[in-house]
Amino acid sequence: MKLVKRISLFMTLSVVMLGLGGWGALKAEEFFYPHRYSHSIEQAGKTAENSFRQSVTQLVDTAVSQVSPSEKSMGTDETAEEQVIGMDSAAEAEDQVIEAAAAQEPVVTADTRYLLELVNLSEGTVKESEETIPVMYIGLNREELLEALSAYEDNPPLTELEQGFESMELTAFSKDRVAVCKYYRAQEPQGFYLMVADHFIVVYEDDRSTLYMNTDILLERLPDALQREIMAGKFVGSEEELYLFLESYSS
Repeated sequence: MKLVKRISLFMTLSVVMLGLGGWGALKAEEFFYPHRYSHSIEQAGKTAENSFRQSVTQLVDTAVSQVSPSEKSMGTDETAEEQVIGMDSAAEAEDQVIEAAAAQEPVVTADTRYLLELVNLSEGTVKESEETIPVMYIGLNREELLEALSAYEDNPPLTELEQGFESMELTAFSKDRVAVCKYYRAQEPQGFYLMVADHFIVVYEDDRSTLYMNTDILLERLPDALQREIMAGKFVGSEEELYLFLESYSS
């Protein structure tokens, strides 16, 4: 049927060209010989023009009538199919954009700067440092890193607990820089030990290794029994008891 359409269109164009040629010839003759056969030319021109219009109308009606309903429905189906294909292509393009956006989500790499802030809540001090990114954090995105920090906070190492570790938080995150803040609060000593250093009484915390205070009290000025206790390491159970001792024997 497509071939029939093309033949019909070709014939229509031929008739149109032929009619235009004849009409042009008549007009040219009328221009150059305006008073010669004026009446005959006018009649011939009108007849040719009417014939041309009738021929074109007939050819168009014939071509339209030869298009079957099945072809019309086929054309409709093809249009619908093209629309469906276009929708699928748009959906695929959208999926690709979403996948590309997900692929560009920043993650921690070995080149990411790792900034660590240590906040001492007891003293009100902050210590900042830049360290090598822990291997366990490499390859994590923001949400995954938050989960890792939460797990660390729930089960800190013993060394962290000894330093008074309380909590930590993520303060900055990008592929170039990660900042983590750790909070510490020094634990109050549960007691004190009076000991001797260079003939003077010194006070250590309950671990017997952390110096708490130096005093100006000479060991020789104390009673002999008290001297023996202090040389062996005299335990004082509270700050109140400690300051009471210091007030009693300070010069």
